[in-house]
Amino acid sequence: MKSKIFFVSVLLIFAALYFFLKNPLPQPFNVNLSDLKETLPRAVEEIKKEVSSPPPLRAVKEVLTPTVLTESGVVNWTNVERKNNGLPALQSNAKLHEAAAAKVKDMFANQYFAHKSPSGLEAGDLVSMASYEFLAVGENLALGNFEDDKDLVEAWMNSPGHRANILDKKFQEIGVAVGKGVFEGKQTWLAVQEFALPVSACPQPDENLKLTIESSELKIEELSRVADTLRAEIEKEEPQTKKEYEEHNRKADEYNGLVKSINSLIEEVKGFVAQYNSQVRVLNECASG
Repeated sequence: MKSKIFFVSVLLIFAALYFFLKNPLPQPFNVNLSDLKETLPRAVEEIKKEVSSPPPLRAVKEVLTPTVLTESGVVNWTNVERKNNGLPALQSNAKLHEAAAAKVKDMFANQYFAHKSPSGLEAGDLVSMASYEFLAVGENLALGNFEDDKDLVEAWMNSPGHRANILDKKFQEIGVAVGKGVFEGKQTWLAVQEFALPVSACPQPDENLKLTIESSELKIEELSRVADTLRAEIEKEEPQTKKEYEEHNRKADEYNGLVKSINSLIEEVKGFVAQYNSQVRVLNECASG
């Protein structure tokens, strides 16, 4: 009797071993998706936009005779100074003239003399509002009754910050506005120069490549959410029957496949980001002159 019980026990043990060997429980990849996603580049590099705005210039000695300033004269004398320093002439741009005119009008209307308006707008904002796409912008401001256009430009040239804008080799275009009105209780002139390097002057990064990066990152997030949910289900399960083990194994295989897809996408994105960032660096080097 004892031998029969022993024999039956051995059979049961072998049956159990056969069942588990035939239906092994696959373990999900030992991968934490959060750690995996940490290997993604944080972000593509930014296109740098430079804005140079030296402290506004007030006339040191104002003339008593009537003064007349002209936009064309200011542009002309600015280009004379550039020519004298071995630099190419700046090209007049209607949108930059529009931005400069808006600055003069705003300073008279709101009685301030600064690069930043009471509403928080600065040179880059005004130029952008005029629909001018730039990589670099410089703004010179002047207040007072100068003798003429030449005198005004010479005053800017005698100020290191304003001189740097006028002689900046990276600038290619200019807009100027001058206006006479009441400021701080007296009739006086306000003058604005807007210098700029247009976006078109430098090679642009591939926008389609950037869109591909963004689309892939969204796909990674989507697959990660699915994988996290599936893994949570797997870890909660305690299969007992063959059917339950088969379903458990199917989910584990699905999870493993998702992790492989996510990892593959991450490697693709790394390559795309490296390529895009290289293009951005070329653009930024061009813009820096």
